[in-house]
Formats: sequence, structure tokens, C-alpha cells
Amino acid sequence: MDKLLILMRHAKAVDRLEAEDDFQRGLTQRGREDSATAAEAMVEAGLKAEIALVSPAWRTRQTFDHIREALGNPQVDDPMALYHASTEMLQRAVAGAFERADRVVVVGHNPGIGGFAHALAASAGEGRSFAIGYPTATATAFSVAGADLSGPRMIFAHNPKD
Repeated sequence: MDKLLILMRHAKAVDRLEAEDDFQRGLTQRGREDSATAAEAMVEAGLKAEIALVSPAWRTRQTFDHIREALGNPQVDDPMALYHASTEMLQRAVAGAFERADRVVVVGHNPGIGGFAHALAASAGEGRSFAIGYPTATATAFSVAGADLSGPRMIFAHNPKD
């Protein structure tokens, strides 16, 4: 049986100068609106997750709070290792999550989350049609053959800038 992987970059956050530190940056009004729109798109697509890997930074937690119910209230793992994790670190975290569940969502930061999405899109033959960059509140979902992420097929893409 194929597995489902949903990747999402946190929504628009306040400027670094407006927060005590990078970790504490919260969402702007646009970020809250974009998160809500992404949640609606996920509901329309019928996406559900069992496990959520969420960076513990405030902006990723707030983004996840907007999509949590839409995804069926998945169990949350938020280890510090996900804060600004590289693509490779995210891939390892997803492989571990797939040992426990078939449907996983990751809410993270660029460049790691965008790199991960672009790598899977390229493997799925969607690289040319995939948006340049990975803007805030962008979400994509892939069907994959297994925990090794082989045979990806892009089944959902939401870019709030479209």
C-alpha cells in the first residue's frame, strides 16, 4: 500500500526585527489567512494524516494549528531537530514516521522543506511544472511506494501565490 506524505512550509511570519528571536516569530494576518486557505484546500482534496512532524518554532506551530483539524488531528512530534532541518534530516524523520504510520505531514522551514518538495517533484517527473521556490504556506502531497520515498507521485499542490 502506498504511503502519503504532505509537506508544508510555515505561513508568512513577522519580520525578524519584530520578534524577540527567530524561534519566537509568529504569523502575520496574511499568514493566518494563507494557513486557513491551505486547510480548506486540504479538506477539498481529502488529505488526512496520522502523524505530524512539526518544527517547534512558533510560526510552524501556528501554521499547523490552522491545518490540524483539516488533516484529522494527527499525533504531533515536534523535536528540536526539525527547527531549520535540512532536506536530508527531514527525509530521515519521515522514514522514521513511516515506520509508525502510513500518512505523515511535515510543517517546516525553507530551504529544507522546499528542497524536499522539489526533490520529490523532480523524482515524480513534475519538476518543470513545479513552482520556483517554495513560498510561505505552500503545501504539496505525494503518494510514495514506501518509507524509502520511492516511486513518488504528486497528488496535491497548493501555492497561495497562485
